Amino acid sequence: MTTFVDRVELHVAAGNGGHGCASVHREKFKPLGGPDGGNGGRGGDVILTVDQSVTTLLDYHHSPHRKATNGKPGEGGNRSGKDGQDLILPVPDGTVVLDKKGNVLADLVGQGTSYIAAQGGRGGLGNAALASARRKAPGFALLGEPGDVQDIVLELKTVADVALVGYPSAGKSSLISVLSAARPKIADYPFTTLVPNLGVVTSGSTVYTVADVPGLIPGASEGKGLGLEFLRHVERCSVLVHVLDTATLEAERDPVTDLDVIEEELRQYGGLDNRPRIVVLNKIDVPDGRDLAEMVRPDLEARGYRVFEVSAVAHTGLKELSYALGELVAKARAAKPKEEATRIVIRPKAVDDAGFTVTREEVGGEPLFRVRGEKPERWVRQTDFNNDEAVGYLADRLNRLGVEEELMKAGARAGDGVAIGPEENAVVFDWEPSMTAGAEMLGRRGEDHRFEAPRPAVQRRRDKQAERDELEREFDGFEPF
Repeated sequence: MTTFVDRVELHVAAGNGGHGCASVHREKFKPLGGPDGGNGGRGGDVILTVDQSVTTLLDYHHSPHRKATNGKPGEGGNRSGKDGQDLILPVPDGTVVLDKKGNVLADLVGQGTSYIAAQGGRGGLGNAALASARRKAPGFALLGEPGDVQDIVLELKTVADVALVGYPSAGKSSLISVLSAARPKIADYPFTTLVPNLGVVTSGSTVYTVADVPGLIPGASEGKGLGLEFLRHVERCSVLVHVLDTATLEAERDPVTDLDVIEEELRQYGGLDNRPRIVVLNKIDVPDGRDLAEMVRPDLEARGYRVFEVSAVAHTGLKELSYALGELVAKARAAKPKEEATRIVIRPKAVDDAGFTVTREEVGGEPLFRVRGEKPERWVRQTDFNNDEAVGYLADRLNRLGVEEELMKAGARAGDGVAIGPEENAVVFDWEPSMTAGAEMLGRRGEDHRFEAPRPAVQRRRDKQAERDELEREFDGFEPF
């Protein structure tokens, strides 16, 4: 079973917002104590956070479906629902987040760096929050919004200063084992290394990391062997080290040819032309290997490479190589531009920006007017269409936003279809020129028929008071004897 996974497809779902509560306060001698429905809780987010103790995406390979908890609905007595709990997903340092089309959404580098992969839905407002001077006791509440559902791809790109590249069995794993405390699997057959290995090297005052990148053979950039799987781990490295085998038993291979082949694969992969290179002629502890190294060294130096002859087995030439790598890493770090604090850019909305658009479409030969915008779509999602008063409230909001006016400008006529939302999930209805009619059917706006219901005790008191007033008027004309 593999213990290293550097690319997974993850299905994340944020929590849904809790529904608002429609409730009326009830107490003795207070038959209509006013609305007291609480708001629904917010749905939990799905957050990717860099954790340097995590080195693989294996957990998400086995469990690719992750969901945050939903917000709780509101309750009477002005009690708001509990917010859903955020789902924190730890990922390795150097994880890149992409969408299904390959677009980069986030590049997570550095301990604690986070990215919200799915936003939790808003909680719906209860009728206590919807009450106003015009609508004193709403008989409805807003629904909670559904949370985001996303399909994302996580790719791990190793964060290291130095990358060791070369043919299988060139001695990269042996070299990293003697330069650092890493203990990779070592054997004398090709593709022993199936996963990138990381090691930490201390050279004087410079501490840097070295990565062993496996699987580079001719055609690696086109997917042959394991190259395409692990070439991405070279991208973040500041220095490239070509590890060349001077004791290969394959007759058609030699160090110079191996170098040309690997360089061609790196060129085809792209983006690595500006990285400094060092050539390491490995396995000089073998007599034939030392002779071959002395033979090809002048040719490599003539090409401008710094060449080091080493033996991972005999620990020969390692100190010089270590200090040379530390020097190049220090130069790369010094040349790297300093990170500045992120500037907060405020872009105010344009004066003529209504926040929505109205477009005309043809569906089956009939006109359809589609309304797109954050507010209209959110209001539709929060509306309970089984409640006439809630539908009237939605109509009022859309009218105040100017949707009806824009529909008239777009040429909509009574009976034309209007869709609010994206094509795959839209609310469609037949438009009437006055969308406020739905609310007017319930009575004059701002009045509540529950306050007009007959109340016997109050009516009896009013009748008795009227009788007293009548008797007083009758006796006002008589003079005492």
